[in-house]
Amino acid sequence: MDALVADVVIVGFGAAGACAALEAADAGADVIIVERFAGGGASAVSGGVVYAGGGTGQQLDAGVDDSVDAMYAYLRLETGDVVSERTLRRFCEGSREMLTWLEGNGVPFEGSLCPYKTSYPSDRHYLYYSGSEAAGGFRDAAKPAPRGHRVKGPGTSGKMLMARLQAAVRTRGIRVLTQTTARTLIRDDAGRVTGLVADTLSDASASVRARHQRFAQYAAKPGIYVPSLRRSLHRRVERFERAHGRELRISARRGVVLAAGGFIANREMVREHAPAYRGGLPLGTSADDGSGIRLGVEAGAATGELGRISAWRFITPPSAFLGGIIVDAAGRRVIDESRYGAAVGEKLIEEHGSRGWLLVDAPIVAEARRDTKAQSQWFQGLQLRYLLRRGRVTGATVEEVARKAGVDPQGLRASVEAYHGDRDPVGKPAEFARRLDNPPYSLIDISVRPNLGYPTPMLTLGGLVVDEDTGAVRDTAGGPIPGLYAAGRTAVGICSRSYVSGLSLADCVFSGRRAGINSALAQGVLDKNENVF
Repeated sequence: MDALVADVVIVGFGAAGACAALEAADAGADVIIVERFAGGGASAVSGGVVYAGGGTGQQLDAGVDDSVDAMYAYLRLETGDVVSERTLRRFCEGSREMLTWLEGNGVPFEGSLCPYKTSYPSDRHYLYYSGSEAAGGFRDAAKPAPRGHRVKGPGTSGKMLMARLQAAVRTRGIRVLTQTTARTLIRDDAGRVTGLVADTLSDASASVRARHQRFAQYAAKPGIYVPSLRRSLHRRVERFERAHGRELRISARRGVVLAAGGFIANREMVREHAPAYRGGLPLGTSADDGSGIRLGVEAGAATGELGRISAWRFITPPSAFLGGIIVDAAGRRVIDESRYGAAVGEKLIEEHGSRGWLLVDAPIVAEARRDTKAQSQWFQGLQLRYLLRRGRVTGATVEEVARKAGVDPQGLRASVEAYHGDRDPVGKPAEFARRLDNPPYSLIDISVRPNLGYPTPMLTLGGLVVDEDTGAVRDTAGGPIPGLYAAGRTAVGICSRSYVSGLSLADCVFSGRRAGINSALAQGVLDKNENVF
């Protein structure tokens, strides 16, 4: 069995792993990254949005007034007590520096403010309201501000984020072992993690490596949209790994960082921990199979928030749809329609049997059609076309459209009349409300179920429990596992209770940097009570 040695060994080369590697290297550590495929992970197929505020350079360029206190107050409402007040405050206070650090590593941002509310902006805008900041129930408690900082790049710009972080890693001279899969952690007699055993294709033929990489790439995209294709391609990937992999031992002088993503691609784990969340589109790659969490658990780690899954049921763009109302089969309102799409998805799944419809009238449909091209990315345009064709029924009256959709007519009529009252029953701000009194009426089916035309992207939020000051993994008794750290969606973090766009990537940067620097400076270099991040 071949062997390598480094100060810090990082499992996973997505955003969390890359940020951990950069900080560890800058702290003077010799670093090795172990990556099953070519790198990028779920971060590369994401929208590339980083949640940040408190007066970032981009916010100032856009004329946005924001403060650390306002950002903290909003996130405290969203995230609950998933992390301590001190940790959340540190995250908010370091938000501006985080973006500056990313820019210093080549990641581009821009302060072009999106003038309408959307789930993801077009290529004309790179700063937007990416959560529920302006929704009812939040705006009064926390001054709203746009904090979704989209990496500047065409389309879904996660690929730009990872291209720049990967380039920064290469510039540092950090060793990256691609097509290498971590299998087992190595622990000494005292229980300290001292390395890992992996399988690598580094000695396989160029043809085998090329096909392995190609199948893995296609499994990520377009496989993300066609689960059956992803599973088929991933089976081929696994056959290559079994047939051509050789064992490799990697020793870590100071620590191992697990940053291998979540487990949305592991159907058994999803079924075990969140059985209601099985009708969505797994957002990530086939490597989001819970392997990093498994490695930690095998070393005695505690887990948390494994039942928390973010299910995105967006109704924007177009922004005109915010004027409609979302109802269930009984015709009852589901939620304030200006809330973030994950809040809509959770309500539908947890309280309404995953069934839901959006009621709009003729002017809203006309406005939606008019604004589609200006407000949408290409995939959003395709989804709207599906919704307005196959996903919609129409009727001359509210009762008629309800009967056609299978919604209770009396319940829907009551919801419309309440919506037209002086105050919206579910708290939608007046600026988003519209009267629905111009037929024909449309009920658009937004139910959560397998649907290629209008999928519900999902990602897991829970993982290994970590020390919030250092990123060290905690065991089931609450103590740290020496030599083991975790970051990103392999760990419990800022977004593990509630997700809004950009919060997972921001947490990957925050937790990745934390784990990287603390693992690099481990082994008594610092006083045990000194916080270095």
